[in-house]
Amino acid sequence: MKSRRQILSPYLDWVKFLFVLALGCYLLIRGSEQLGYSWHWRTIPGYLLTYNNGSLQTGPIIDGLLVTLEITLYSLFVSAGIGLATALLRLSGSRVGRWLAMTYLESIRNTPLLVQIFFLYFVMAPILDIDRFATAVLALSLFEGAYASEIFRAGIVAVPTGQWEASHALGLSLFDTYRSVILPQAITRIVPPLTSQAVSLVKDSALVSTIAVYDLTMQGRTIIAETFLTFEVWFTVAAIYLVLALILSFGADQAKRYFQTA
Repeated sequence: MKSRRQILSPYLDWVKFLFVLALGCYLLIRGSEQLGYSWHWRTIPGYLLTYNNGSLQTGPIIDGLLVTLEITLYSLFVSAGIGLATALLRLSGSRVGRWLAMTYLESIRNTPLLVQIFFLYFVMAPILDIDRFATAVLALSLFEGAYASEIFRAGIVAVPTGQWEASHALGLSLFDTYRSVILPQAITRIVPPLTSQAVSLVKDSALVSTIAVYDLTMQGRTIIAETFLTFEVWFTVAAIYLVLALILSFGADQAKRYFQTA
């Protein structure tokens, strides 16, 4: 039987949360008063959605959000492919393959993402003849793929060695072993952390605004340059990123629970 303290614990947590939230709002309002800043929140909805000629149209912030989601979706699939290929190379018997995988991993993980974006945009993009959007997807995919590869490798290594031995005993090739035996079992360990990696991908995508990709962050910067509504716009942009991260975090938690009970 639950004690009274255990019953009241969730409510106390909510009270604490609301108290901290109220305190943060108070400090924010107090700080803005000292700065003499005049808030203009009523203009923000017009940058989200507008109603013209009897139809609802998206504003620049929503347009930027759609670009961010598109970049994130493409980068998520490409980085998963890069991560799986890198993990398989690291686990392969080829010394050259392992060397290439380690070179890629150490190069990506030990250099800032912003530097990688600039290198790809100013050096590689003219050579490969790709536009800003493709450069952004490539940069994010290479960066996130390095971390995704460790997730794939950990999931594959966690499969019991008996499964490998049984596959060899049945005469399965290496490709069939991975396809039919190892990866189906590893996927239960891979999906939850891979979903969590998508949260980092959404936040990292804000850096593509540095190469003039009109994502959510770039649209926010453009609006600020035109209206000087610095706090209102950045708070709105931050709130949108927060909602996206919370949705993906919820998805990661649900995926973890599903595979734990499956």
